[in-house]
Amino acid sequence: MKKRTLSIFALVAIMAACDSGKKETTSEETVEVTAPEVETPKENSLTSEEKAEGWQLLFDGKSAEGWRGYNQDVLPEGWIIEDGLFVALGKGGDIGGDVVYGTEEFGEFELKLEWKIAEGGNSGIFYHVVDEDTHEAPYYTAPEYQVIDQIGFPQKLEMWQSIGADYGMYTPDFEGAVKPAGEWNTTRIVFTEDNAEYYLNGKKTVSFDPWSEDWEKRKTEGKWKDYPDYGVAKTGYIGLQDHGAKTWYKNIKIRKL
Repeated sequence: MKKRTLSIFALVAIMAACDSGKKETTSEETVEVTAPEVETPKENSLTSEEKAEGWQLLFDGKSAEGWRGYNQDVLPEGWIIEDGLFVALGKGGDIGGDVVYGTEEFGEFELKLEWKIAEGGNSGIFYHVVDEDTHEAPYYTAPEYQVIDQIGFPQKLEMWQSIGADYGMYTPDFEGAVKPAGEWNTTRIVFTEDNAEYYLNGKKTVSFDPWSEDWEKRKTEGKWKDYPDYGVAKTGYIGLQDHGAKTWYKNIKIRKL
């Protein structure tokens, strides 16, 4: 009986020692991992990452510095700065009222901006604008990304007139990307001499090869057949259209490629 009692005590001691050893070998220290800080983008400004990537701001939300009327030295009365937005009041028409960022020309580039438009409205974003007295409006020379109220426009729209189109040239695929008038949209244009791509709210609407055989055929047989200087320039100004509808713009950014 005494022998057995000692054996039990010995067994308990051995188990306790093993258990103690196990705790020592498996215990872990708690390590706190801090996630890297993500810079919150501010309206009409550039993040540190965007600056490092070569982006430049074309509108700071406070002034229209750099912008002027097409073939003018000053900003047209139909454009104002309001609540940090660059606003076309809708006083323009087929000729007159459009503006260009006239301090620098761009050839190959990536352009990003946000916009919204009044119900039934029509506008556009130009690039490679040639600012000469021999042309009455930007569209005589400049390709246009179509900005329009696709849902509420009062007339039937052909596909070449539709939102996200290369106006008069390449028809868009905008399915799933269209928003009602008054809501903000994001536009992105990536242009190189080998390829051009248009995006609406993250969706690619158009892709084409500038100055290709197909491009030349569309120009000479379509909307621009009577505009010999259309699309010829490989560099030019960025422009915004006032086509008679109130339109709001912000976060206008560009980088050269």
